[in-house]
Amino acid sequence: MTFEQTAILAIILGALGAFIWGRYRIDLVALLALLLAVAVGVVDPVKAFAGFGHPAVITVVAVLGMSAALTRSGAVGVIAERLAQRTESETAKTFSLVGLAGFLSSFMNNVGALALLMPVALSVARRAGMSPSRLLMPLSFASLLGGMITLIGTPPNLIIADYRRAAIGEEFHMFDFAPVGLAVALVGIVYLVIVGVRLVPNRRGNDEGRRLFELSSYVTEFRVPEGSRLIGQSIRALGDRHDDSGRPTVLALLRGNERVVRRLTREPLVEGDLLLAHGTAEQIEAAVQKGLELVDAKELDATKDSSEDAELAVVEAVMPPRAWIEGRSAAMLRLRSRYGLNLLGVARGGAPINTRLRDVRFRAGDVLMLQGDADQIYGTISALGCLPLAQRRMSLERPKILAPALIFLSAIVAASAGIVPAAVCLVVGLAVMVLLDIIPMSEVYGAIDWQIVVLLGAMIPVGTAMHETGAAGLIAGAVADVASGYSLYLVLALLMMLTMFLTDMMNNAATALVMAPVALGIAERLSVSPDPLLMAVAIGASSAFLTPIGHQNNLLVMGPAGYRFGDYWRVGLLLDALILAVAVPLLPVVWPF
Repeated sequence: MTFEQTAILAIILGALGAFIWGRYRIDLVALLALLLAVAVGVVDPVKAFAGFGHPAVITVVAVLGMSAALTRSGAVGVIAERLAQRTESETAKTFSLVGLAGFLSSFMNNVGALALLMPVALSVARRAGMSPSRLLMPLSFASLLGGMITLIGTPPNLIIADYRRAAIGEEFHMFDFAPVGLAVALVGIVYLVIVGVRLVPNRRGNDEGRRLFELSSYVTEFRVPEGSRLIGQSIRALGDRHDDSGRPTVLALLRGNERVVRRLTREPLVEGDLLLAHGTAEQIEAAVQKGLELVDAKELDATKDSSEDAELAVVEAVMPPRAWIEGRSAAMLRLRSRYGLNLLGVARGGAPINTRLRDVRFRAGDVLMLQGDADQIYGTISALGCLPLAQRRMSLERPKILAPALIFLSAIVAASAGIVPAAVCLVVGLAVMVLLDIIPMSEVYGAIDWQIVVLLGAMIPVGTAMHETGAAGLIAGAVADVASGYSLYLVLALLMMLTMFLTDMMNNAATALVMAPVALGIAERLSVSPDPLLMAVAIGASSAFLTPIGHQNNLLVMGPAGYRFGDYWRVGLLLDALILAVAVPLLPVVWPF
């Protein structure tokens, strides 16, 4: 091996290890890999940041912005709700939601499609008496399957299209992915509805009286206020004398600077006592009616204009991966004074967090119970980068619904015609939406996943260097040697399985950037067309079904449904096998060797 090949392989392996380790942000890892590649001379310093102007990056930005405009219109939520209402059986409801998720994610961002449908799915689960865990994992997986259908469905497809352009001078077009991607998506969705929902663990248990989101409990802080009828009574007074099920579980009683430990449930309460407790939303509400006060709730009310009869609302919201508040606490954010929100509770994976709420550092997948002005709370939750787990009441005026949908459809048609590159068509569509005041530029910037943008911009030159130095050819040769003497179908299967393994451990875009040069190297080594091999990488990179860390959608549903790490492979392993069984024989038919 030459020095350049050794250097780029070492950088790639180091980046892969860092992606899997997860200790550092993926965008930081990608930037460090790029800078190191420049330092050792395998990437030209003049072209180091050319990736940020790459058509794939621009297309991702445009799709995210236009997806936000479609979300803002509220039309999709109404359509999903009506579909669910018109279906009777549990299977029919599941199929309508899962099928809609697959369709939407074929044209818009996967996370955006899931964010639109997750509140509807939770509402449907409540009304149908289903556990949300039976719906949310199939919904997440369907959004990944739908992304395989079109060029703009997911970033890996855009990356693969560009590598094809570099290899043969022509990139894949809008619906070139559809013949195989649609077959895989249909088989996958049928599997999820008929078999997958039965493999998903039912996390509801016997709690038929739980609220919409089926969380085990929240950790909440109460204060005994002046004049409370609970003064002098014990904690047992919070529940019925013969039934404690309506009472939150008190974890600690703080009195001044001391913590009451002994005889906790029998200790008489005094004014100013602080109780740390966990319980369901109904138990929290009942405790307030008994005479306790939510910490900071009184101060929150005092900040409002006394002349206004402002209605307070309590909304549960989930924190998606890479939200800007990740790693920060309510105290660090000054949640009440700056945003007018009171943090009433935090649930993490369906389990209580037994510590002071104000000091809890938020993590991806956390579900927050927030209280605030009913007219502003949804906008504030969005500004925090979180997703409300309840449907908004939206004004669905026809022009506001039709305009963004027609503009988006026009951009798709123009891109499909191939007269103008897809990136240009989609940026024009986004600009028209902004000019027509369908979405302000501030929301466009807020909708862009800058971590993915930086990841793509930094890793594209590194992936190119991997191909140009011949390092990808070395890996391709090793794969070809393993399959030497066997069918090309086996090579295709091995390549797809390797890609599936990597995408379950790290970001799908990063996986595509690493594996696409390998696919090209195998094609050169075996003197075959790169098309079926590149398509295999595209499908494999979108098959992140075995772990919650493989894709942000999987992590997003983990908290609200109470999933555990091992729940994903129970459903995803058979789904991966089905994808291989469908895609490997079909790819050479559509894209011959």
